[in-house]
Amino acid sequence: MDKIKNILVTGGSGKIGRHLIPRLLHEGYRLRVLEFETDELPYPVENVELARGELGTPGLALELIKDMDCVIHLANTKENKERFMKANIQGTFDLLDAVYTSGKQVRQFIQAGSDARAGIYYNPRPYTMDENFPHRAYPGYYPFSKVLEETMCEQYRCQYGLPVTVLRFSWVHDEDDILAHGTLRKPDFGIPVWKELAETQEQKYFFEQDLDAAACMVHPDGTPCIRHIVALEDCITSIFCALGNPAAAGHAFTVAAPSAFSYKVLAEYISQKLDIPVLNFTNPIYHDFQHDLSKSRSILGFNPSYDIIRMVDKALEFRAAGHTRSSCKYPG
Repeated sequence: MDKIKNILVTGGSGKIGRHLIPRLLHEGYRLRVLEFETDELPYPVENVELARGELGTPGLALELIKDMDCVIHLANTKENKERFMKANIQGTFDLLDAVYTSGKQVRQFIQAGSDARAGIYYNPRPYTMDENFPHRAYPGYYPFSKVLEETMCEQYRCQYGLPVTVLRFSWVHDEDDILAHGTLRKPDFGIPVWKELAETQEQKYFFEQDLDAAACMVHPDGTPCIRHIVALEDCITSIFCALGNPAAAGHAFTVAAPSAFSYKVLAEYISQKLDIPVLNFTNPIYHDFQHDLSKSRSILGFNPSYDIIRMVDKALEFRAAGHTRSSCKYPG
């Protein structure tokens, strides 16, 4: 694969993009960034070619890819019934088709995928999930769109030989997300919302009195739930592992933490660090899941470094520094 110099990034102000763009600029890449909403962009706009528009608009994709060597497609509308077909499905199709019809001047297409396409904890997972696990999305427009996006990527690769790489990000954590998820007080981040699982008098009392605790999600038999997530830093690492890497072309890769975590381990560590009690919440519909990173490690060279303990430590540092959480359009 020839050296990549010029990159189109969609969704630059999103959770991953706002950190990726400064890194790409630091590495010397020339960037064109598509933004739908352009208020208070979280990166240095004077150093990028800013394109304004909505994915799915006729003719936009061909203009965007002119003189570009690579597309990093991060843009995505989440649970928005009115917009997701145009932005997610039509938008991804337009970009793929533009790369094909333009004579493949774009030498790499990196698609932001998601483990939502596999349904994560919504169905029983008796074995570790690898990249061959079939598309079985959980209910919602976002996971549905990730399946359709990947299917289009797969077919453009099979039918026309497009050099597509899909990075299947697990649930991405940044800033103090893991503390927002793992404790009772707002902001609630992700699923489940602990108050919705409160059934005992003790659990309800914590919410009535605005008391904090570290939440430990357990199965009906009392065993702690197991889950796999990923730190934003490792997502950025995976993109750089794929960028310009000929071994990455034509593959989908799992992007997750070094290992899954137990909610018991998470809750006890948060309890120790914040000096708050642990409170158990039974979730009768949750299924444990974890990912197999063998392919990502061996082919992509991806070696994630943020386990659940390091994620908590980073979140504590974020709060200790007095930072304010970034706005989150989709808390999950």
